[in-house]
Amino acid sequence: MDAHQAHIFLAAAECLSFSEAARRLHLSQPSISEHIHRLEDQFRTTLFSRAGRRLRLTDAGATLLPMAREVVALSVRIDETMDSLQGSMHGHLMVGCSTTPGKYLLPPLLAAFMRRHPQVRANCQVTSRAVALQQLCEGQVHLALSSGAEAGRDLEFSRFFVDPIVLITPRDHPWARRGSVIADELLDEAFILREEGSGTGQAVRAGLPQVGLSLQDLRVVLMLGNSEAIAVAVEEGIGIGFVSNMVASKMFGGRVAVVPVKGLTLAQDIYLVRHARRPAGAVLSAFWDFVHVTHSTPAAGETRPREPALA
Repeated sequence: MDAHQAHIFLAAAECLSFSEAARRLHLSQPSISEHIHRLEDQFRTTLFSRAGRRLRLTDAGATLLPMAREVVALSVRIDETMDSLQGSMHGHLMVGCSTTPGKYLLPPLLAAFMRRHPQVRANCQVTSRAVALQQLCEGQVHLALSSGAEAGRDLEFSRFFVDPIVLITPRDHPWARRGSVIADELLDEAFILREEGSGTGQAVRAGLPQVGLSLQDLRVVLMLGNSEAIAVAVEEGIGIGFVSNMVASKMFGGRVAVVPVKGLTLAQDIYLVRHARRPAGAVLSAFWDFVHVTHSTPAAGETRPREPALA
């Protein structure tokens, strides 16, 4: 299988439609069909079968899919590396992001990087952390931004940003006029929180014992899938909640009140993630180094930037 064949098979496998693959690759549908039939003849097996109007991968096609991704990725890395030898950076960066980093951290990072390397193009997919990391494992993206690290799966996590988690209330809430509250006062309020698997949710769960509380002690009236939705619900007076400081300040500054809780400090670490066993192309390596050099966050007590430690 050469890179061109792999690219066509990959498009057909991801679209599960020869016509959609043809539109993606700017080819004709008969051309896509012919290439797939040639591959099936070459491998002496069927790669796709019909399921109503849609295609589905056979077992052989599903086995071929990750290897086809590797062939395409290698072809891209070769082109990027040879271009970089001429003194310019060319290529395509595919990034999978969990929600908060994808909306608030990634756009300015990419904008600064692409100003430095205007020939680079990027494609970003904002999704859940679990999906972003799975896409990275399967080779669908080159890099992920994740609000949290996990062990195993051959992934390399490098912390580059620490995002404080803050308590917000409606502007007309009595706490909005106070400098801070104590932990016991939290027990009398209705809370709107993130789902358990989110970075914000995990930070709240891990941090509450600082003040002798657990998540079960709070009266949770609503669980939502992103911090912006929580901030909107808080603004509407449904309850109070913990959100990323980036959401509270950048999107809802002045529309909700941030209220410190004495003795409670919450934060989530944001990581760059790459596959440890998959060779990095020139663009991925350049972006990885760029983020570490120009956007690393000092740890508590530090006064100068440093390279984040690997988890």
